[in-house]
Amino acid sequence: MALDLPPLNSLKSFEAAARHLSFSKAGDELHVTHGAVSRAIARLEDYLGVKLFQRAVRSVSLTPTGRRYAEEVRGVLQDLAQATANTVERCSSGVLNFSTLDSFAALWVLPRLSRFRAQHPKIDLRISTSVEQANFTTDGIDIAVRYGLGKYPGLVTELLMQEAVFPVCSPELLKGGVSLDCATELKHYTLIHHDFHKDFMVSWEDWLRVCLEDCQVDTIDHTRGPVYESSSLGVQAAVQGEGILLGRGALVEDDLKAGRLVRPFKTALIAPFCYYVVCPQGGLDQPNVKAFRDWMFEEVARDQRDELAA
Repeated sequence: MALDLPPLNSLKSFEAAARHLSFSKAGDELHVTHGAVSRAIARLEDYLGVKLFQRAVRSVSLTPTGRRYAEEVRGVLQDLAQATANTVERCSSGVLNFSTLDSFAALWVLPRLSRFRAQHPKIDLRISTSVEQANFTTDGIDIAVRYGLGKYPGLVTELLMQEAVFPVCSPELLKGGVSLDCATELKHYTLIHHDFHKDFMVSWEDWLRVCLEDCQVDTIDHTRGPVYESSSLGVQAAVQGEGILLGRGALVEDDLKAGRLVRPFKTALIAPFCYYVVCPQGGLDQPNVKAFRDWMFEEVARDQRDELAA
């Protein structure tokens, strides 16, 4: 849908005149004449159908409508200037700004990052983490990985990977303990939990109901045990032998390969939410963005090959 916008030069002239309360000073700032500023503002007033300035012989003042409009226009122009500066910085340097969840950055991206640096030594990757979705315009983010259902209107969205969920624990925890030949024996162990929203994660109750009869599930208090808001803290607690974690596949994969964690049961459930690579329209036309996107998909393919070979 086409945007109904007034001429940008008229907005620039209006914002400068509103800030200085002077057409002459606005002209000096914009390197145009007093008359050019006056004509630009007149065109804007005609476009809007309202008066923005009260004009006197030697001074001008904003109308109430002009004052409100000036504040709104100033914010828009500042956002536009910042977006332009971000684009110039990205295009004139090797900087790549990537946003994702802290758990995904710490437990999936960082263990693999040396391979990306080896392939692309001139790209300076900057990683920001937040549970909030990045604003690609105002935050200067080039590409992101989001955890969700993949519904991000106006953005290029690609499924990176699904997430399997299954129990994991330290191998030391099982030495000399109760055998885990059956999931009912989990009642003898501490269960580690993520602080999650029911709609996007698999719970211990979900996993147990797949593995056991309802009567057996009721013999296990699946609500007991410590709860960690951060997924990475939950993984660290499992590595340290604090209990058995219902691990998220992408986040425990490297600890499993290194032997810091083991899977006492093979049963896995697929989480409703998935990891998606997200960027603005046209973002993949930038070589740095495309390189990082391709690298992430290469790493997923590498992990799948390793899993098949194991």
